[in-house]
Amino acid sequence: MRAMEIDQEAVRRGLREAHYVTTSRVETAVFVALVLEKPLLVEGPAGAGKTELAKVLAQMLATDLVRLQCYEGLDEARALYEWNYQKQLLRLQADRAGSPGVPGAGWESLSKDIFSREYLLERPLLKAITAERRVVLLVDEVDKSDEEFEAFLLEVLSDFQVSVPELGTIPARHRPVVVLTSNCARELSEALKRRCLHLYVDFPGAEKEAEILALKVPEADEALRARVAAFVARLRKLDLKKSPSIAETLDWCRALRALGIRELDASAVRQTLNLLLKHEEDIRKAEPKIPTLLADGRKS
Repeated sequence: MRAMEIDQEAVRRGLREAHYVTTSRVETAVFVALVLEKPLLVEGPAGAGKTELAKVLAQMLATDLVRLQCYEGLDEARALYEWNYQKQLLRLQADRAGSPGVPGAGWESLSKDIFSREYLLERPLLKAITAERRVVLLVDEVDKSDEEFEAFLLEVLSDFQVSVPELGTIPARHRPVVVLTSNCARELSEALKRRCLHLYVDFPGAEKEAEILALKVPEADEALRARVAAFVARLRKLDLKKSPSIAETLDWCRALRALGIRELDASAVRQTLNLLLKHEEDIRKAEPKIPTLLADGRKS
């Protein structure tokens, strides 16, 4: 299905069928990104569902997800392509050994062989460009990469083609659907932002997170799901080193059910708080406030 054939209702329905609880703002941003065929930059706190949006989008479009995980020091070779040097070396050695009395191939012929697509290792960016059908390209946590890589990425995403000196220009067979995510660890360049549609995804409120729990952990009691969502929403308002992600909320709810805990009280929270908070200083900060957080949850 081409992007222009997708209407807003189809996007809304597709996201919901994939069990992605969302808002009209998210649905609109995804729809416009598909129609305009522009990269979608999704910013927000870690664990708010940004990466999941790209995964769901691939599921909705019934296509593959190609993921480039960014990190400090990421370079062109790891993101775009590199030559398979070991395979090239074996080819050279095989030619040198040859058959008795049979001369090896000349360098001109040999170089055309070893610098062909057969010896090229496709990294995520090139893989997305050369895919036989349109894929979803996820450039995850782009804010963790260096500014130099961001500039390189900008060039690739502008033209959706790459230049390999030995092979020439390789244009995209199908323009990929591009989703970039950022945890706002650093400010991205204005040049990158100009070329992308922007979406901010925050943690859901208690009501929305209860909906997510109902979809993902339906085996848990409704009352427990509501209490878990309310408690986590209050917990995130504390000044924590790392707020619980949606995935951690889901795991916590599953753990409570596995432990046979049906009522969320102070004892149950203290027993399992380490499953929700992964830093000891956050646990120490939250423990004295557990009764208040639970009480506030009841009021809400």
